[in-house]
Amino acid sequence: MATDLQKGGIADTKLAEEIAGLDALEAHLGTHPSRARQIWSAVWPKLAAIAIALFIWQAVVWSGWKDDYVLPGPDKVLPALVDLLGTGKFWTAVSITMRRAVTGYALALVIGSVIGLAVARVRLLRSAVGSLITGLQTMPSIAWFPLAILLFGLTERAIMFVVILGAAPSIANGLIAGVDHVPPLMVRAGRMIGAKGIGLYRHVILPASLPTYVAGLKQGWAFAWRSLMAGELLVIVANRPSIGDQLQFAREFSRSAQMLALMIVILVIGIVVDTIFGRADVTIRRRWGLIDPST
Repeated sequence: MATDLQKGGIADTKLAEEIAGLDALEAHLGTHPSRARQIWSAVWPKLAAIAIALFIWQAVVWSGWKDDYVLPGPDKVLPALVDLLGTGKFWTAVSITMRRAVTGYALALVIGSVIGLAVARVRLLRSAVGSLITGLQTMPSIAWFPLAILLFGLTERAIMFVVILGAAPSIANGLIAGVDHVPPLMVRAGRMIGAKGIGLYRHVILPASLPTYVAGLKQGWAFAWRSLMAGELLVIVANRPSIGDQLQFAREFSRSAQMLALMIVILVIGIVVDTIFGRADVTIRRRWGLIDPST
């Protein structure tokens, strides 16, 4: 009996040690790096990419491929960028461009979402216009401008027309793809608890399709931004300075440093908006359990 008790005590001791080891391991895995370290981990690859890009740019200038008045180096473009940031006209142009971008994208968001939801729900509509939406998405935005100028002239409406046509098909396709990839088991479960018709879409299908829908929103923004820049280069509205027309004027007057500085501004705005969409995408996928919550 004593031997059995001793064996039982040893087993209990070993079990307690194993549990303590597992608790320690879980505690170690549950620790998170500091906020500063997280920020540095996110920032340093971007800084390294910028440094490499600047070096390659400067190396091309040093090679003598083009004269520096045609292709100036960072030592001339960066001061031109600083000068731009100090002018009121530049900020007026940025505000007008961003207002156009937000307005056009918001209209495309509403139109694309309504069309996407209708096509996803009605099989006849999908057979009729499903391929047309994809065709519109692949059509270059620059091809719409002759029609836009013919319909609306050199006005804001011509630019909005092309921005909407550039972004809405991508948003619609994102929503359609999201609905298509909802697991059938989830739909059946929703029906089992009484969700039907619009309620099924509102409470089951649309929330489940949100990650793919956000990807479509992100792609829609990219198309809207490209369409807007093309529009501002082609359609110059009187007394309405914008980033696009400033870029066009810099080219016409051979101000290469200013032109490249404006291109950097366009790139930075695109990166900032892409970062916002990226954070939203990560948050949604983490909430939906598609990525590790600890990342």
